[in-house]
Amino acid sequence: MALQSVLRDAAMRWIADDPDPDTRDELQRVLVAAMTGDPVDDLADRMSGPLRFGTAGLRGPVRAGPAGMNVAVVRRATSGLAAWLVANGQGGRTVVIGRDARHGSVAFAEATAGVLAGAGFPVALLEGAVPTPVLAFAVRYLGAVAGIQVTASHNPPGDNGYKVYLGNGAQIVPPSDAQIEAAIAAAPPAVSVDTADPPPPVSVTGAYLDRVVALPRTGARALRIALTPLHGVGGETCVLALSRSGFDDVRVVASQAAPDPDFPTVAFPNPEEPGATDAVLALAADVGADLAVALDPDADRCALGVAGPDGWRMLTGDETGVLLADHLLRHGTGEDPLVATTVVSSSMLRPLAQSYGARFAETLTGFKWIVRGGPGLVYGYEEALGYCVDPDGVRDKDGIAACVLAADLAASLRAVGATLLDRLDELSVAHGVHRTRGRSIRMEPSERDAAVARLREHPPAGWDLDRPAPDVLRLRRDAARVVIRPSGTEPKLKAYLEVVEHPDGPDGLAAARERADARMTDLQDEIDALLAPRPHH
Repeated sequence: MALQSVLRDAAMRWIADDPDPDTRDELQRVLVAAMTGDPVDDLADRMSGPLRFGTAGLRGPVRAGPAGMNVAVVRRATSGLAAWLVANGQGGRTVVIGRDARHGSVAFAEATAGVLAGAGFPVALLEGAVPTPVLAFAVRYLGAVAGIQVTASHNPPGDNGYKVYLGNGAQIVPPSDAQIEAAIAAAPPAVSVDTADPPPPVSVTGAYLDRVVALPRTGARALRIALTPLHGVGGETCVLALSRSGFDDVRVVASQAAPDPDFPTVAFPNPEEPGATDAVLALAADVGADLAVALDPDADRCALGVAGPDGWRMLTGDETGVLLADHLLRHGTGEDPLVATTVVSSSMLRPLAQSYGARFAETLTGFKWIVRGGPGLVYGYEEALGYCVDPDGVRDKDGIAACVLAADLAASLRAVGATLLDRLDELSVAHGVHRTRGRSIRMEPSERDAAVARLREHPPAGWDLDRPAPDVLRLRRDAARVVIRPSGTEPKLKAYLEVVEHPDGPDGLAAARERADARMTDLQDEIDALLAPRPHH
């Protein structure tokens, strides 16, 4: 494909407006290559932006051009956010900025701070690389009007991002995201955005740790923990949180302990990915640990590993979700507590809450909705390893706080000769065996949308259909549930399957699990066939 003048001119304008000499030179080299006969795909891809500003802010590859994460894009995003805050009567109030240790994070955080200072906002730039929960805590702790965390969480090494929290300490929700995106589109070129020197960095980690160490509900502390931060920024803070809470027998995976933006030992730095937790499970087995813990790189997610009859394994997000909920409700959470989870998570939380006289809320996917579940919220979780165990402190998922609470639970069980799997058995006897499984089917957006429309208009026989949201379908039948939704970030259709089997007392638990496993296999086959792309006629 030949280089079109429109693309060439757009690239030249962007280069002229980029305040960062490194990314100016980078895009200049790509442009020259395209002008001298190389394929234009790279240039076209970089200029295909801008990055969409969604409910998680910005996220994309670190590279020059409007479709990448770079200083120019960050300056314009921050200029738009500042204008939106001023337009909503929030000008002149503190904004907190944090960052992880990914490629570009230091420059992006400093660019953010400079633009906000230039727009007249007092800036609290957090010192060093910090976990995302520390930034979310800082928003409420400092009485800020907004918070920005420069992070791409568990994305691949080449990515970075820009996550926005508002003054309530929660992530943005519609229509704020669309309004901010419009303000960014109206922002001046990056080179024309006013900047100023922000004040020296501040630290709130000590105050955050003071909050976390108050979370344990029992006095049990005898526990050996194997921990990995997966090359992210949560390791030091998590070890401090555990030791200050009384859990000082913590062994960290040495090869994954220090922040490393290249994530050299894992294919994808996400505890949900196959192989990502192999090292921490091996360490747990080697040192005779009682609990294994894997944080994701920005430490807002937490995965737990346990030793079972067949060796060490990771718990599912739903298994951990109900264990932590039970632990909190068992030890008292104040008057009229509310617990919340999403439409795609296990349905066990509802009967569990009822057994304690607690209220239950079911929300759309994402912590931006979970933490808005209602007054009196004491706990929320989603199946993707996210747990909010202290909503008044951190109004988002917090892997470090969840780790401390999980250690408290595991130690209290160990003190009476029991394990997390024993407690799961008790919950399954009381509320049923809840088997959950996620399916992710890669489809082009047109195929994906056609599949959703087809199911909406012609539900399969024997299933009851409802729509928790316009693009979310829920099918129910005989203690089985399937939730289907398009991915918001990838060309995929996602399905969340659940079957429930009620055992006939403790002696019937193994048989109930066998029935649940068989039904899940059949259900998966049925749903895969239902969602398979149709041939075009």
